[in-house]
Amino acid sequence: MVSTQTEVSNWRGYKRYDFQVSGRESILICPAESAEGKPWIWRTEFFDAFAQADMALVERGWHLAYCNFQDMYGCPEATLGMHHFQDYIESTFGLADKAALFGFSRGGLYAFNYAVRYPEKVAALYLDAPVLDIRSWPGGNGKRTGYEKEWRECLHCYGLSEEQAAYFKGNPLDHIQEVAAAGIPILLVAGDADEPVPFGENGAILTSRYRELGGEIQDILKPGVGHHPHSLEDPEPIVDFIVRHSGKRI
Repeated sequence: MVSTQTEVSNWRGYKRYDFQVSGRESILICPAESAEGKPWIWRTEFFDAFAQADMALVERGWHLAYCNFQDMYGCPEATLGMHHFQDYIESTFGLADKAALFGFSRGGLYAFNYAVRYPEKVAALYLDAPVLDIRSWPGGNGKRTGYEKEWRECLHCYGLSEEQAAYFKGNPLDHIQEVAAAGIPILLVAGDADEPVPFGENGAILTSRYRELGGEIQDILKPGVGHHPHSLEDPEPIVDFIVRHSGKRI
């Protein structure tokens, strides 16, 4: 169900559309002039936060999209809703039939789980300090200091009890093989001093396993950096990776 009310405003000098898809807040930022093939990036969480790469790509003719599935932790209901959103904006705005998904922090759950379920709709993944195992965050591997509320929400979204969560096999790290087999390239940026989302429990496992499986993954590890700040001061390595794997040179 799509809202017939679309608000048009300005985002950093670019046209912004606000609307609803299936009752969810949705945003599309349009470049001044679209790059060939109308490529687009999709922020799965935290729209406009640490948006260096987002802004750089919009400046180069990319569209930027977001749909609010906050507090759903990348669960199956969320990925299904994401698919409805992608179908709508591609058909309505004529965008490319594959998106580059940006998964920041818990947004990594959404981006990777979506690639598992709909690999044909994903051009590339940019994962930044990503959560890739709910037991790591918000579960805290049993510690959960400060994240009890999020852990309860997460269990509810997935329909899990505490006991079931210990044996849960629906995490991104449980489905690395499917994404590698689909040939989806991944860029991973993380700090090696991340405490809320430890690199060793998340990104490091993905990087090692993806390479073992022959998948293409590039990692940029920031020495001494914690969970924040996300992205890079100079976003060019991110932009270059996304552009090279979009299927279109710009």
